[in-house]
Amino acid sequence: MGNYGYCRVSTAEQKTDRQLDAMEKFNIPKENIYIDKQSGKDFNREQYMSLLDVLRPGDLLYVKSIDRLGRSYEDTVLNWRILTKERKIDIFVIDTPLLDTRTNKDLIGTFISDTMLGMLSLFAQSERDNIKQRQREGIESAQKRGVHMGRPVVHPPENFIELAKKWERGHLKTKELMELTGLAEATLYRRLKEQNFAKNSQKTKRPSKGLPSDGKT
Repeated sequence: MGNYGYCRVSTAEQKTDRQLDAMEKFNIPKENIYIDKQSGKDFNREQYMSLLDVLRPGDLLYVKSIDRLGRSYEDTVLNWRILTKERKIDIFVIDTPLLDTRTNKDLIGTFISDTMLGMLSLFAQSERDNIKQRQREGIESAQKRGVHMGRPVVHPPENFIELAKKWERGHLKTKELMELTGLAEATLYRRLKEQNFAKNSQKTKRPSKGLPSDGKT
């Protein structure tokens, strides 16, 4: 029997320290701990799939809490059944001792653990749905107040047209125009296009690097 651990956080910025600390108490080999940093909305995750490849009947899988396994009610219940019933893998949810498939394998124990699994999986999905709803409401509220969402808009300086005309006549290089306007290259070309400098801006783009042409092949 092998001991394995599975950890998950929703983003690359989030830490798995608490989950790893909890698993350290059960002496799980570090090479047997699989970590995903992505949403729990489904089970299409790289490390989870890799874990499935190595799990064998009789192995024991540790997870800190049921929402670390997944946040979709139907998918979590389905994968739990696949692991425990079809693959014959035992699972222990550290934060919920009742969810330990090594014990209470009789009819009543199975009923209790299945009920607990369903409730916690439902709560996990409900929490995820609530978070998304709050995010939507926050964005809508901010937009109503005129708050710009996303990257800040960079406006060209008041003398942009004058500078663009100098650039068009060849009195300014593109790099100099970027420095004077404070615009990045992509933004600069977009602003030039908006002011009908599109054709000229296309002409000034540098050709892609390659071997110099000398007429020989």
